[in-house]
Amino acid sequence: MDKPIRVLHVVVNMNRGGAETLIMNIFRNIDRSKVQFDFLTCKEGAFDSEIQDLGGKIHRIPYIDEVGHFGYIKSLNQFFSNHHDYTIVHSHLNRMSGFVVRAAKKVGIQYCISHSHNTGGEGGILAKGYKWYSGLYIPSNSDYTFACSEAAAKWLFGSKANQAKLLNNGIEPETFSYSAEVRMLKRKELGLTEDQLVIGHVGRFTKQKNHKFLIEIFAEFVKRRPDSILLLCGDGVLRKDIEKRVSELSLQENVKFLGVRSDINQLLQAFDLFLFPSLHEGLPLTLIEAQAAGIPCLISDMITNEVDLGLGLMEFLQLTNKDIWVNELVKFKVNKIERQTSKLKMLRDSGYDIKNTAKWLQDFYISNSR
Repeated sequence: MDKPIRVLHVVVNMNRGGAETLIMNIFRNIDRSKVQFDFLTCKEGAFDSEIQDLGGKIHRIPYIDEVGHFGYIKSLNQFFSNHHDYTIVHSHLNRMSGFVVRAAKKVGIQYCISHSHNTGGEGGILAKGYKWYSGLYIPSNSDYTFACSEAAAKWLFGSKANQAKLLNNGIEPETFSYSAEVRMLKRKELGLTEDQLVIGHVGRFTKQKNHKFLIEIFAEFVKRRPDSILLLCGDGVLRKDIEKRVSELSLQENVKFLGVRSDINQLLQAFDLFLFPSLHEGLPLTLIEAQAAGIPCLISDMITNEVDLGLGLMEFLQLTNKDIWVNELVKFKVNKIERQTSKLKMLRDSGYDIKNTAKWLQDFYISNSR
C-alpha cells in the first residue's frame, strides 16, 4: 500500500484557538491512511499528545520573540533544508506566512499554501510593520491561498482575494446539539441554578476579543439582573487585567473565569446567550459552534456577516454604543423551546459540517501531490 501524503502545517503552537481547533477537527476526520498531518511549531500546545496519537510528527523551532528576526529566518531555512521532502506546506500564520513560504520555496517544496484566519493583526506599530513586511512574500511564494471568509481573504490577499479558496470552519455539529441533561449537569458543576441567566464568551484574552467592553456592558446589566452570571472561557495575555477590572467593579460573584476548556461543546449547553464584541475576526469557529447549540448571539458588527448561517440566532450590534448592548440584554428572554428544535440540518446545508470540509481538503491535497 502507498504511504500517506504528509502535509506540514505551520502554526505558532497547537493550543485551543480557532484555527488550531479547525486543523484538529480536519485531522480527526480525514482518512489518515491517505493523508497525514505533521506540524512545525514554536511552542508546546494543548493538542500535542493527540497529534502524536493520530500519527503526526511535531517539529519545533524557536519563535521570533526568542531569537529575533535573523535567528528565526535562519531556523526556518535550516528546518526546510533538512525537511525538503514535504510536497505540501500549509501555513496558518496570517501575514507571518510570508517568511515560511519563502523558506519552503527556496528548497524546492512543490506546493505552498498561505491561509488567512483573520481580518486584522495583533500588536503595536512595530509588530504590525514587521508582519506587513513578511506578508510581502506571500504572493510570489504561495501556490494557493486559502481563507475562512471573504473578509479574511480581502484582508490578507488584497486585490488577489478572489483567487483564494474559501475553506469553511467546519465543526462536528452533532457534538453541539442541545441537551437538557448536559445543561443541568454543567450548571450544577459550576454551581449555577436553572433560573439564573447565564451569558457566555469563548476566546483568548487579547485586545482583539474586546473583553474590557464585555465587562463594562455586563457591569451595567447586573444592576438590573443581579443574579446573572458571565462565564469567560479562555486564557491569554490580558487575563490578569480583566480579572483586575472585575474586582474593581465588584463583580467577582458574577463573573467566572473558566480558563482553557476541552468541554466547550458541553459548556455551551449551560449558556443562555453568547456575547462576542470582537474588534475583528476572520470567521469565528466559536460562533458556528454556538449556532449549532442553538444559542442566540449578540456580536459586534465588525465581524463579517458570513458568520450568520441564517438560523435566526445572530444579532449584529455597533461597538460605539454600549447602551444598545445593555438594552438587548435587558430585553432578552430565555426560549428553551427554540433550543430544543435542532438546527443541525440547516447548519450542514450551509456547508459547516467538518466531514465535508475534511473530504474536500483531503481530495485537494491528494490531487496536488500526484
